[in-house]
Formats: sequence, C-alpha cells, structure tokens
Amino acid sequence: MASHRQLVVFDFDWSMADQDTDRWVFEINAPRIRRWMEDNERRGTMQFTDMIAQALRDAHAAGVTREQLEHALRIMPFHPAMVRAITNLKAAGNTTFLCLSNANSVYIDVILQDKGLTEMFDEVVTNPASWDPSGLLVLRRRVDPSGPQHACAVGCSANMCKGEELEAFYARHTPTYERVVYVGDGSNDYCPALRLRSQDMLLCRTFGGLHKRIAREGGLKCEVKYWTGAWEVEEIFNTL
Repeated sequence: MASHRQLVVFDFDWSMADQDTDRWVFEINAPRIRRWMEDNERRGTMQFTDMIAQALRDAHAAGVTREQLEHALRIMPFHPAMVRAITNLKAAGNTTFLCLSNANSVYIDVILQDKGLTEMFDEVVTNPASWDPSGLLVLRRRVDPSGPQHACAVGCSANMCKGEELEAFYARHTPTYERVVYVGDGSNDYCPALRLRSQDMLLCRTFGGLHKRIAREGGLKCEVKYWTGAWEVEEIFNTL
C-alpha cells in the first residue's frame, strides 16, 4: 500500500546521475584544470565549492564557453532507468521529489531539463550559480562564508549541511511525510541519513563514501537498501 505522503530525496552526482558534474565538465573541456583540481583536493587547501568556482574562472579565461559546458552536461551519463523510475513514481501520485546536492543550480537545471525531469522536483537545494554576460558561470556557496555558518558536527562541507537543509525542507512542507526515501552515495549524505526514522528508507549506492561511513559508524534508524545500477533503483521505486 502506498504511503499517504511520501518524500523522495535525491543527491545528484553519482546518485541521480551516473557521473560527477563538477569533475566531468572539466574532463570534457579542460583536462589540465581537471588535473589542477585533483592536485588541489589531495592537498586539501581549498574549500571544494570555492575550488570549482576558481576552476570555472580559469576555464572561462582559457576560452571554454557556456555552450561547451552545457553540451558536456547534456552528454553526461544519466541512465534511462533513472528517468523511468522518477517519472513513473511521480505519475503514481502522492510522492514529492527533492534534489539535495553539493553541485550547483545551473548544472542540475540543464540536466533535468534535458532529461524531461524538471517538473518532477518540488525543490532543488544546492549551491547557487548563474551566467554572467561574458559567459562565465559564477558559483557561490549555499552557506555564504561571510555570514552565519551551519552547526553540523557530522562532517558536512562548509558550503552546506545536508541534514540541516533536509530539516528546513520538512519545516517548509508540513505536515510530516509518512515515509522519506533518500537516494545517496557520498559521505555528505550520511548526515541527512542519520535523521531518517525507522519507517524511512535509505538507498545507498555501493561504491561511494556513504557505504563506507555506514559500515564504519552505523547509527542509522532507517531501513538501508544497497544498489549499484539505476535499474535497481527503478526496481525499488516500483515497490513504493
């Protein structure tokens, strides 16, 4: 029997999509900048969202255009089974969809539009980005570094606490949902997963940091289902 009010929360990179937007666009258009990012991450000297904003400025200075970035997003791997899973569950009624991602609003918007999924999502909570007149994609942290910071003690990145964002979404959309289904893969999905209840469900992709954190730290109240391919998410969604 379907829950009366059900919320499905999707992380984006490697969860809804089969790649990582932040890295992919540079692998396609500016491999040297992609290498710079890799070296930077290894050193751990820059906050991730700030690093992507700098990479976008460098790519723009090197002549990478808006059209090239948007093209890279449209050809990024995105499994047809994931499109079907979302579309069919939405059509069945009673399910609200939220995208909660550390990517950015432009990347997600381009891909959701391309896959015909924009209308499925009530909200996309992510880092704000916009094109300036010169064709530069200007990216900012969701939590402004110059303002009050989030209070997460679980290990969320400085730009956003996904657990706090999930709670804020609940507060905007009362009454509470009978069931929440969270689809994620990364270690930053562990914080919201800790907030899921016994009647909720976590769909954890097997090859990301989330799987490792659950194995190491545990502490979840919800049911956990592991998946590797989008066809398995479609299978699970068909039972919801």
